[in-house]
Amino acid sequence: MRRLVTATKLILTLGVILAIFGVGRAATAADAPVPGTPPVDVLQVSGYLDRILANEIRNAVNRAETDGAQALLLQMNSKGAVIPDSEVAEVADLMRASKVPVVIWVGPSGATAFGKTGQLLGAAAITGMAPGSKIGRFGDLLQPKIGALSFGQADARLKTGTLSAQDARAAGALKLGNDNGGTAVLGEMIVALDGVKIGDKELHTAQPLPDGRAGRGTSGPTRFTKLGLVSQLMHSFASKPVAYLMMAIGLGLLVFEFFTAGVGIAGVIGAACLIFGCYGLSALPTRGWAVALLIAAFVALSIDVQTGVPRAWTAIGLAMFVVASVFLYSDGRLAWPALITGIGGVLLTFLSGMPSMVRTRFATPTIGREWMIGELGEAVADISPDGVAKVGQGQWRARTNRATPIAAGDRLRVVAIDGITLEVEPEFGAAKDHRERSKTPE
Repeated sequence: MRRLVTATKLILTLGVILAIFGVGRAATAADAPVPGTPPVDVLQVSGYLDRILANEIRNAVNRAETDGAQALLLQMNSKGAVIPDSEVAEVADLMRASKVPVVIWVGPSGATAFGKTGQLLGAAAITGMAPGSKIGRFGDLLQPKIGALSFGQADARLKTGTLSAQDARAAGALKLGNDNGGTAVLGEMIVALDGVKIGDKELHTAQPLPDGRAGRGTSGPTRFTKLGLVSQLMHSFASKPVAYLMMAIGLGLLVFEFFTAGVGIAGVIGAACLIFGCYGLSALPTRGWAVALLIAAFVALSIDVQTGVPRAWTAIGLAMFVVASVFLYSDGRLAWPALITGIGGVLLTFLSGMPSMVRTRFATPTIGREWMIGELGEAVADISPDGVAKVGQGQWRARTNRATPIAAGDRLRVVAIDGITLEVEPEFGAAKDHRERSKTPE
């Protein structure tokens, strides 16, 4: 009961913190209004494009229009979208209809714009890429209501292949402003927008050089926006490694809590991890049979946990977990670090940690102990009449059967189980039951 009250307090405290700090968007110190030149709004589009991130793009467009920004720049690093194509097309239409020019920069180096998310470059007014970044694997092009998307001569190649920043510029896949050699950092991309005319608007995004020389200097006023705390957390759970690990941790903690015969911190945390993991998997391209196999793996693993010794079901459960982990996502496998962490953690937990913990500290008295009757063990300390016995890999409370004392180190045999206490007798020379002595041979 005390653990349940403590867990409730923790949940309430977390809820208050999220309510205070998670409402609305989070912004950097550059959010303060800047006099003079209108600012450039910057929003980071990182990870899979889910509904949370799509809504934030919509909000960013509306904020840019109402708060007096001269352009909205989306800094993109995404491997695809997990929302329907129709919703991605709606975002593309919103970008094109925006009164404020929407710019997309794929960066920094190593960033990608793959899948349907990458197709949003076709709806932006200006696009650029950092050296070392890639775009592609678009699949069939979306069909927005406001004009068809086009990437110059690269339409066919981008359907299944990828293009580097240099190749994308050469193929006419980018809508360059004053960017002729690539923009390695965000500031360079903002400066490259200076002097670009979009319709009847001319962008002024660079500050002049301090000594009065000709040319563009540093970037002008900039406002950075990002997801609020709650939205950022939910968006993070919709990433492949986080959703997978949350699911594994949640199921593992619930199995542990089940065998502790109580509702404590482990159970509360496990339930929360499972909920977040399910949310993430529901937003990602998963295989249904692999998710079912992942859950079934923990059911199989729990069968041997109650016996305290890893056996056949442990091997079956681990095999199921490995197969489910490898084939969990339909658009590609997990990265090796996440796979090794998940599989290695479950392996150590159910081969060593969980059985030992259940045997020595949280063993339940009613299930899974029949196998011990008849097993041989050793007295850890004198058992006269109570003491400690080692049977298998665990130590147990023990009581002598028929009042026959057993010295420390002597061999013993388990003859019965009373709750969590083993009834034992010496391997040889145990006292005879008086009822057996009264029997006469026929």
